This record gives sequence, C-alpha cells and structure tokens, in this order.
Amino acid sequence: MEQRICNPPCLLLFIHSCCFLLISFPASVQAYKNYTVGDSLGWYDTLEKPSVNYQKWAAGKNFSLGDFLIFNTDNNHSVIQTYNVTTYKLCDYEDAQEDDTIQWSDANPSSTSPHPVSVAVPLLKEGMTYFFSSDYDGEQCNNGQHLMINVTHGKGLPKSLENPAEESPGPISQNAGDDESVPDTIVPSNFNNPNEENADSEPSGSVSLSMHWKLKDRTLNGILALLVLVCLLS
Repeated sequence: MEQRICNPPCLLLFIHSCCFLLISFPASVQAYKNYTVGDSLGWYDTLEKPSVNYQKWAAGKNFSLGDFLIFNTDNNHSVIQTYNVTTYKLCDYEDAQEDDTIQWSDANPSSTSPHPVSVAVPLLKEGMTYFFSSDYDGEQCNNGQHLMINVTHGKGLPKSLENPAEESPGPISQNAGDDESVPDTIVPSNFNNPNEENADSEPSGSVSLSMHWKLKDRTLNGILALLVLVCLLS
C-alpha cells in the first residue's frame, strides 16, 4: 500500500496556519479582580505589623480600571487615596485639592478598643494612584502605611462604576464638617467585582478564560483536521 506523506508545501501551510491561530487569540483574557491589600497582613503600619511592605506586595500585579482594592484594617487607621504625588510624599491631605484626593475611611486614633474595618476602593482612573494613612500627623504613613500603583486601562470601566457616586462605596469629601466622619464601609463576605450584564441578563464583555480556551481548542482541532485532510489528498 502506498504511504502518503505530507509534502513540503503542505507542511509549510500547516506551520503557518498554526502560528496564525496562536497569535489570533490574546494570550489571556483579563477579568476584573479584587486585590486584598497586604493579603493576610492587612492595611497597617510597621509599628503594628513590622513585616508589611506594600510596594513588595504590589510588585508583579497588574492593576486595571474596574478592579477593587480591599483594605482590611481597623478604625485606628485611615484609607486616603490621592492622584497628587506631593500629597502622597507629605503624608498629609489637609491642603489637598478636592478633585485629586479622596478620604475613603476616617480613623479614630484615640480609640482604645479598635474594631475591624474593611474598605472597598474601585480603581476609576488610569495612571499613578497613591494610598496612605494620614493619622497621627502622618506617622503611620511615614512608618510604611503607604502604597503607589499604576492603573492601566484593561477592559475599561464597567457600566456599574461609570457613576461611582451611585454604584460604588462613596467617599465623603475631606472638606466635610469636623464633626462628620466617613462611615465604615462594610464589605460582605461574598463581595465580588461588578459583572457587566446586557439587556438579556447574559454576561457581556470579554469571554471568560475557560471559555476562551474551549473556543481555541475547538478551532485548533478543526484546522488540524482540515490540514491533515489536505495533506492526504495532495
């Protein structure tokens, strides 16, 4: 029986097709993510948690629009977000502009019985973003309770965060009255990032990672079968 082998032109076609298939799909499909700042150590200064190093924690992570940072701390520590590097370096937001600095969680440094506080902060703006605790005249910030990250576009903001004042944990301006503090933001145990939905209540946006690979496998198998058939008939 004559044995057919794939001739060089067919082999070349096979290689080119496989390469095209691999580059036609993105390497990965990024979904919105929740990042717990400091992981199990939470959001504290080095006087309380000597091993915290928030820049080391952030290294290698990709932060994008629509992601959330979860700050697990207590009411002796605050969560201040700023886009102003000068404010960040000063560890003080008293003279910050209203449109570049947000106080997500206030603190009560005089509290003798601190209670846990969890604050969910959505990433709403591309570029460098800075976080710190400003209590005790910046002492906590100067003792390691600060973080700077670069936020990329990613999938872009989901619709549920395009109007954060209505859809996400809302900040209270630092210009509010002295007797008005930012309420604790309680994060439920089943907290998850927003899922975009269309009118038919079907998930929209990028395809999930598992579905992505299923589609890739099916397409690859189809092309391989077609190329084998071409080789056999050539």
